[in-house]
Amino acid sequence: MKKALLVVSFGTSYPEARIKNIEACEQALAQACPDRDFFRAFTSGMIMKKIAKRDGLIVDNPEEALTRLRDMGYQDIAIQSLHVINGDEFEKIVHQVDAFKNDFERISMGKPLLSSFEDYEALIHALQAQMPDLQENEQVVFMGHGATHHAFAAYACLDHMLIAKNLPIIVGAVESYPELDWVLTRLDQAKASKAHLMPLMIVAGDHAINDMASDDEDSWNSQIRQAGIQTECYLQGLGENPLIRALFAQHLLAAINEEEQV
Repeated sequence: MKKALLVVSFGTSYPEARIKNIEACEQALAQACPDRDFFRAFTSGMIMKKIAKRDGLIVDNPEEALTRLRDMGYQDIAIQSLHVINGDEFEKIVHQVDAFKNDFERISMGKPLLSSFEDYEALIHALQAQMPDLQENEQVVFMGHGATHHAFAAYACLDHMLIAKNLPIIVGAVESYPELDWVLTRLDQAKASKAHLMPLMIVAGDHAINDMASDDEDSWNSQIRQAGIQTECYLQGLGENPLIRALFAQHLLAAINEEEQV
C-alpha cells in the first residue's frame, strides 16, 4: 500500500521564513516517517497566488493535494498541520479531509500544537529553551496570532499557566485576548525595565515583522517603548525551535499509531 505524508501550513511569502520554519518542520516530520513519500499544502490562497506569480513556486491547497495523492494511487495518508491552535484554519482542513475519507484506505491526522495539557507543558519548556538570558526586571513577551474562534482561549490558558509557574513570560495575541493592554498591565506589574518580543507563531511573517517589531506607532514594539520600557525584538518563528518540531512529530506519530490500531 503506497503511503504518503502531507504537511499542511498556512504558508508564507517570505522565502527565508519558509526555509527556516515551514521547511524545517516538514523535514523533521518526513524524518519521523521514512516509509512515506512527502507532500506539501498551504491553506492561504493569497500566499499561493503571490509566490506562484513572483517565484514560480506552485503549492497545492489541501483539496488539490489529496486529489493528486488519490490519482497517484496512494492509499495510506498521514496529515500533519502546522497550526498552533484548534481554530478555524484547522477546522477548515478537517472538513476538506473528511470529503476524501472514502477515497483512501486510511487517513491519519495529527493534532495542532496546543491540543492537550501535556502540549502546554511541552510548549512552555520549548519557549524557555529559545529565550535569551534575562537580567533582573526583564520579561519575554510572546505575540500569538489570536482568533475569532473559541480556541483563542488557548492563549489565555498558556498565559495563566506561566503566571502559575512564576515565569518571566507574558503571552498576548494580535487579533484576540489577551490583548496588548493586558501585556502592558503584566509588564507594569512586573516592574519590567525591558521586554524581549518574540512571535508565538510557526512563521515570523507579516504579523511579527509589522505588528510586533516595526517602528510603526501602533506596533507592540513602539507601544511598549511608549510605556517607558526598553524592547528587543526577535524575528524567530516557532518552526526554528527543534523542540516544537519534535512536538509536531509526536502528534503525527500518535495519530498514525491510533489509526493503525483501529
